[in-house]
Amino acid sequence: MSNRTETLEFQAETRQLLQLMVHSIYSNKDIFLRELISNASDALDKLRLESLVDKDLQVDTSDLHIEVEVDRDSRTLTVRDNGIGMSRDDVVQLIGTIAKSGTAELLRRMRESKDAAASQDLIGQFGVGFYSTFMVADRVTLLTRRAGESGATRWESTGEGTYSIETVDEAPQGTSVTLHLKPEDSDDQLFDYTAEWKIREIVKRYSDFIAWPIRMTVERTGEDGATTRDVQTLNSMKALWARPRDEVGADEYHEFYKHVSHDWTDPLDVIHMKGEGTFEYEALLFIPAHAPLDLFMRDGKRGVQLYVKRVFIMDDCEALMPNYLRFVKGVVDAHDLSLNISREILQQDRQIQVVRRRLVKKVLSAIRDMMTNHPDRYRTFWAEFGRAVKEGLLDDFDNRDTLLEILSVGSTHHPDEQTTLKQYVERMKEGQAGIYYMTGESRSMIENSPHMEAFRAKGYEVLILTDPVDEVWVERVPEFDGKPLQSIAKGQVDLDTEEEKKGAEAEREQQQKDFAALLTWLTGKLAADVKEVRLSSRLTTSPACIVGDAQDITPTLERMYRAMGQEVPPIKRILELNPTHPLVTGLRKAHEQGGDDEALAETAELLYGMALLAEGGELSDPSRFTRILADRLARSL
Repeated sequence: MSNRTETLEFQAETRQLLQLMVHSIYSNKDIFLRELISNASDALDKLRLESLVDKDLQVDTSDLHIEVEVDRDSRTLTVRDNGIGMSRDDVVQLIGTIAKSGTAELLRRMRESKDAAASQDLIGQFGVGFYSTFMVADRVTLLTRRAGESGATRWESTGEGTYSIETVDEAPQGTSVTLHLKPEDSDDQLFDYTAEWKIREIVKRYSDFIAWPIRMTVERTGEDGATTRDVQTLNSMKALWARPRDEVGADEYHEFYKHVSHDWTDPLDVIHMKGEGTFEYEALLFIPAHAPLDLFMRDGKRGVQLYVKRVFIMDDCEALMPNYLRFVKGVVDAHDLSLNISREILQQDRQIQVVRRRLVKKVLSAIRDMMTNHPDRYRTFWAEFGRAVKEGLLDDFDNRDTLLEILSVGSTHHPDEQTTLKQYVERMKEGQAGIYYMTGESRSMIENSPHMEAFRAKGYEVLILTDPVDEVWVERVPEFDGKPLQSIAKGQVDLDTEEEKKGAEAEREQQQKDFAALLTWLTGKLAADVKEVRLSSRLTTSPACIVGDAQDITPTLERMYRAMGQEVPPIKRILELNPTHPLVTGLRKAHEQGGDDEALAETAELLYGMALLAEGGELSDPSRFTRILADRLARSL
């Protein structure tokens, strides 16, 4: 095979990231070794699985391991594995570029971060830990050969913007990464990473649970002056999920979480469980402290890994966790599954479905416990993942009650703090039949909506729902705790007590008589836009508002469906008028006196347009609306 060497430029985003990492100061540079060991462990997992699935793959899996080698004279540190390895194309794709969506967002947030630890958290969040090697090395050399291939690849870079890549004839199977270390600098938290004690410390702290042996050759000088060399295993290799919970410390859980998630922050909660009986399994799950940037991306990764008898099977196993809990990280180790089980088979496997139901109930129970006993942690959780959790209200009917219990939403009760549905029900006014809510694009838009006027005047609390998913789940959830959920922008609203109704009955009947002709005329004039014009009991200061029938979908939801390519027939809504507003009473008098029909029709258009704009709607003909409005303003001067 002829040697082929190229010098290539890093992807622009990768180059920027390298510059930030090389020239920034990080308080904990030790994590570079954890990232290299974690990558090596993944490569060994993949080779083990590949050898079990592909019987034609001729590889030796009798002594899979990770090796750490130091050369104090040349100041190099090498991490080597005999795992799956990489092809030349793999190296270019995985190391020459950052094959992750949201890279620009990562760079922006790193530049904005003034906290070194926070910057590290961002790096881990994007799974680009390999680049942390440039925090401690002036030059990095990678040599790799993919299992089953004869050719190998050497990659090298100083992290300054280019890298060289060379095809070589011979190399052992697997990957070795050699770091040409920077000089020791205690002021910069840059330690001597050729020192045995330092390597032992890092491995023990971060990688003791790795399932493969991490070996290092150590030298000892005896009393006679003779030097002996001994290969020692640095980690205990105990599968954390198989150990009793009372034997595992919080630090061990946190480091294991960082290994499986590539997140450098501690998790909010740890869930360690064991299933026994007809189908045995162990699970170690984590609820992260922050959401990944791909949480709402279609190709975003799930977080649960599947093992069978401690053999790694697959990452992000979709069959184990519903989509609305896709942020949960961790490991499930099943005892009775086939080693070559596929994703398609898993989706139909009855035992896996049983495990899934148990895991979901355990995760939701942990969130409920967090809500009760650790409110600060719960608030962090809901701010990061609440929008995703609410997706479960659309399709997880079995757990809907629990999801409603852990739900938190905005409310008119407090300008900043959110409320649970249970707390809302406890505060309901005497005689209040339903749970009032309104959906919209923002809190300020909802608070300033004409629909809120009567509720504010009467002191009724209204839930403020601003997430896009809120538009959908409220249509699927009819009630909570026996109280119906009722949109204040739909149907008729009557907040008066029985006494108030009796006292105002005569006045209402008179208003209906007085406005009957105007309402009929307006319904005809605005027939292209509305199906009815009626008097309102929800307005106190605004002249008009637009409401839907009780069963109509909201305009926002209608737009969402259309954006997704779904055809939705146009839905006509109802225009409600405030019978005490001067504009409405003036329009009634002008109509009674037989005023200019064209001018009255334009006033009706303006009235409808103002009501539409007040709720954040879009005018069908903005230029006509502004022209009519400008003409009216000109006449008033």
